[in-house]
Amino acid sequence: MKFKIRTTVLFLLLLFYLSEWTVTAQNTVPVKTLTFEQALEITNGNSHVLKQNQYLQKEKKQEVKAAKGLYLPKVGISASYMRMSDNLHLDLTAVRDAITPLYQALGNYGNFSGVPNPDPATHQQMPILPDNLSTQAVRGQLLEGLTSVQNGDWDRMIQKKEFGLVAATMQWPIYTGGKIAAANKVAEIQKGEADEVARQKQGELMSELTERYFGLCLARQAVMIRQDVLDGMNKHLDDAIKMEKQGMIANADVLHARVFQAQAEREFSKAKRTQEIVNQSLLNTLAMEEEITLEPSSRLFYLDTIEPLDYFIKNARQNNPLLQQVNSKKKLVMQNYKVEKSEYFPAIALEGMYNIVDKDLSPYTPDWTVGIGLNWTLFDGAARYRKVKAAALKTDQVEEVEQKAQSDIETMINKLYQELNMYREQLVELESSKTFTDEYLRVREKAFHEEMSNATEVVDARLAQSQVRIERLQAMYSYDLALARLLEYAGISSQFPDYQKRLSVKMESYK
Repeated sequence: MKFKIRTTVLFLLLLFYLSEWTVTAQNTVPVKTLTFEQALEITNGNSHVLKQNQYLQKEKKQEVKAAKGLYLPKVGISASYMRMSDNLHLDLTAVRDAITPLYQALGNYGNFSGVPNPDPATHQQMPILPDNLSTQAVRGQLLEGLTSVQNGDWDRMIQKKEFGLVAATMQWPIYTGGKIAAANKVAEIQKGEADEVARQKQGELMSELTERYFGLCLARQAVMIRQDVLDGMNKHLDDAIKMEKQGMIANADVLHARVFQAQAEREFSKAKRTQEIVNQSLLNTLAMEEEITLEPSSRLFYLDTIEPLDYFIKNARQNNPLLQQVNSKKKLVMQNYKVEKSEYFPAIALEGMYNIVDKDLSPYTPDWTVGIGLNWTLFDGAARYRKVKAAALKTDQVEEVEQKAQSDIETMINKLYQELNMYREQLVELESSKTFTDEYLRVREKAFHEEMSNATEVVDARLAQSQVRIERLQAMYSYDLALARLLEYAGISSQFPDYQKRLSVKMESYK
């Protein structure tokens, strides 16, 4: 019985600990290690900005195909049902009244001769009827015609007031003054512009990823440095308290150590919070919705030498997507100028119609028609002339925009290139400072334990060491960000990962 009770208790305790472990495991945020290349691949696959531009590119491709369709005829079906106020009549009574007297006079009083003999039996002997018989024959025919004239329908309805028609229609532009060709060129230019917008967004995304990925590298390194500073301050405070109890130092030294130990705690908490913020920012760039802790495996880096300034300026003139978009705008303005000039020319089109089915449509209406139409505006109040002048001025305006954009981009490239040199010089200077502060802290801690130095000097030495290490990492981070932006403005952002793989690259991390 006791064995069963103990077994039950052990089972319940085991179940309790398992449930505790399960809850803890569920509350643990998973950690995902990423290289920069992996982060770039995820960003390219998930980015909503890139997907939006992909749809824009597909839209422009369809517009190019639509513009090509302008060269082809338009075939359709038209249907209409009409109602007029009255039936449509053709009244020829006046014609009947005009010819009736003529028939009456000739049929009763006319004399005729030379009428051919219609009888085959006597035609050989008498080919021409005598005058009396000729007159009799012609008068008979005239009187018969008079009867037909008098009995004819001289007021005929040719169209009922209500009628319907279903017809096939065709219109094929033959000449439009260059409008169709310009529309096709505009569609091609806009497609190319959409491609450049996509390249621009890709470059901006590369710079954003660099800022946040290596920003997380910096934030994680800063947390490690602040942790070590805090550990050092805790140890220093503990040593100071022990030395005060032994009467080796004054209470003021202990208070000084407490003040800077509390400051180290604040800096450590601030660094951890900054790391969480940058981690969330990087998740946003990666378009990853799950809550995970990212751990960058690629390190901060810099290069002692890169290509000269002219290399990046030359690439910017050829590849910068913003300049390419301005160039597209320039081409669009030129096409608009051609369209405005085309208004001076006529538009010619081949047109046709075929009657498929109708109701109460006039029988006099043809079943089909084919023809050529021309539309030519000869005078429009000088509106065309003014529009052509405005289009020409727009061309000059875009020329100025292009020159200003090129100047701004070259200025930005020069600025970023100089910043790269500045950060590289800082890294060289901070290397020697790092060696000095490490040795300075070692000497001060040794002197403090030998009662040859006070607590203030030790604290100052430790803070100087951490400051130099953080400044060095910050300079390296700024170098990486400036390099990414330099490549973005040069239009070669895709080359950024290659710079990390160069043989002369220098990498650094705190731990």
